[in-house]
Amino acid sequence: MERLAHAGITVMTTIPILLVDDDVELCSSLARLLGMEGFTVTAVHDADSGARNALQGSYEMVILDVMLPGGDGRIALRQIRMSSHVPVIMLSARGDEADRIAGLEGGADDYLPKPFNPRELLARMRAVLKRKGNTKVPDLFKLADLEIDRKQRRVFRLGQEISLTGAEFDVLFILIRSAGAVLSRDEIAKAALGRQLGIFDRSVDNHISNLRKKLGTHIGQVERIRNVRGVGYVYTGDVEMSDKSDS
Repeated sequence: MERLAHAGITVMTTIPILLVDDDVELCSSLARLLGMEGFTVTAVHDADSGARNALQGSYEMVILDVMLPGGDGRIALRQIRMSSHVPVIMLSARGDEADRIAGLEGGADDYLPKPFNPRELLARMRAVLKRKGNTKVPDLFKLADLEIDRKQRRVFRLGQEISLTGAEFDVLFILIRSAGAVLSRDEIAKAALGRQLGIFDRSVDNHISNLRKKLGTHIGQVERIRNVRGVGYVYTGDVEMSDKSDS
């Protein structure tokens, strides 16, 4: 809990936390405990809501259960990691070593097996927050001939603004955010479009085809968005990131 002084008045501020767990009773008890320790808890109870809220909300931390209705919490973690550095602590009733390693390698900052002592969770939360520091996603991304303003959802190529639909922007942002890494069509659809692909659903391919037409298929001699046959797509190049507020 942080104290801010304004005109001689002490104002208490709290740290917003997202809790993703299908155990409603556990969520309620943790919300009470963490509330007394300076955290404001928002609880959701399925994987899709967890990933969506983590990416759309302004949370300082996500506490994410592995076993969730509507999907595996580790899939939700991958969706979050495509667009956010927000600290994530995984919870799981499966406490074996291989499961913990898989969670940490998937991008979790810590891993706590169930059942757990709430005080241990609190101690781990504080340690992760102290270690991670500022996790704000930069507003401006630069890659070769492109400049992407995440906040205003605008894209410029060689200084010229390119008009994209909302879905095209989201697909491009996910690819840029993960530049150099191959993403499957399903990963792109879940992170950018918020849904799974059907058997004959070509929406991701169509959006990428439109992006190639609007942005150009190549950056010099290098293919801009490369199709990795049988796997997915990868955006080539290295991304420079900056926060406009620092400039």
